[in-house]
Amino acid sequence: MKVSKDKMEGSQVVLNIEVEAEEMEGAIRQAYRRLGAKTAVPGFRKGKAPSAILEQYFGKGALVEDAAEHLVPELYDRAIREQEVEAIAQPQIEVLQTDPLAFKATVAVRPTVELDDYHQIKFALEPVVVIEEEVTEALENTRYIQAPWEPVERPASFGDLLAVDVEGTVGDRSVITEKGGWYRLSPDLPSALPGFAEQLEGAQKGEERVFTLTLPPEQGDFGGQECNFRVLVNEIKQKNLPELDDEFAKGLGQGLETLDSLKEKIAADLKSRKEWEAKNNLEEKAIKALVDLAQADFPDIMVQQEIDHLIAEREQQFGDRASLQNYLNSVKKTEDEFRNELRPMAEGTVIRSLALQKFAELEGVEVGAADIEAEVGHIKEHASDERVRRVLDSPSARESLGRNMFVRRAIDRLFEIATAEETPVSSEDESAASQSKEEGDENGDATQ
Repeated sequence: MKVSKDKMEGSQVVLNIEVEAEEMEGAIRQAYRRLGAKTAVPGFRKGKAPSAILEQYFGKGALVEDAAEHLVPELYDRAIREQEVEAIAQPQIEVLQTDPLAFKATVAVRPTVELDDYHQIKFALEPVVVIEEEVTEALENTRYIQAPWEPVERPASFGDLLAVDVEGTVGDRSVITEKGGWYRLSPDLPSALPGFAEQLEGAQKGEERVFTLTLPPEQGDFGGQECNFRVLVNEIKQKNLPELDDEFAKGLGQGLETLDSLKEKIAADLKSRKEWEAKNNLEEKAIKALVDLAQADFPDIMVQQEIDHLIAEREQQFGDRASLQNYLNSVKKTEDEFRNELRPMAEGTVIRSLALQKFAELEGVEVGAADIEAEVGHIKEHASDERVRRVLDSPSARESLGRNMFVRRAIDRLFEIATAEETPVSSEDESAASQSKEEGDENGDATQ
């Protein structure tokens, strides 16, 4: 077997493989035996027909084709071992000739990544401040959450909770039938059907409203079509806000005795959240700076796999693949166009991952089996759901956990480097350095 290797852009290798005539003859003899053993040739017992008869019966082309079919995977495996090719996907095979066999195998290999000096990445972690208005807003949110819903005898307004019977039809087909459901009257909810809340604003208890709305594209088979709604308002409720006093603070059950202590806790919680957000934002800036310092050559299959992952996420969001396809049809977009639309995001994810992996390698970041076991124990200790405990016992869950821990440790190390302060040079050091330079200059003059 003769093998030559050519490196291609996009982290690919092309192996040109040629079979020696002697090896090809041996493969054809094996093809004779394979085909003869399972074929009954007239006038001969199965497996007993001579080679010449088999060649007449099958035709030499069929024997050569069978030999090549068995040789290609065997020779490819030998070639990547001999050439020390780290393949990460199945090869694309192009047969150039069959007798003797010659073929070309194009295969994706491990990506290569180079990083410029990432120690130059520097960001300052800004101190966070919590102002009184933020505490007041958070206190009002807590007050609203704790307030009970109570029936009212007035027209419905935004913010109310309505008990409704809903019927919706597209043509003669029923889209929704719900009795006694509760509906929060707000046009700003993410799940709100555009225009639905506005149609019910001002409705009285016992009033039925009839209206038509266009369903959004993601609404499965009915997306983009007009739906006729019939809605009966059975009850209207509003929040009855409690007084903000010490009793309110005590009623939260958090060991608080006064309203002032509640405000202090809210301020501390807000500060912790802001500190987390500031750290997270700085980490993202550092990762972006790291990616900007990376030169990566990677195979397209990594991008395609990430696109597949993104599409799987979209399918989950839409409910299933059919619903996603209905959405694409409604916006007149093919799957290839959708994949191309996702490509920039996928490429960004791949480059980010490769840059972090290279950084972790250079910094010696590791996660061992003992680390994973300790983290599993910690999670189990604080997990109340038995299903979580069982899932963590699976090898795939532990492998996923290990990857997450590895990425987290890499980001933590990058954060340390990005926020480390430069060691200031003392005046004594500057003086010594200056004196050393002057002495060096004098010595240089003396030798001239």
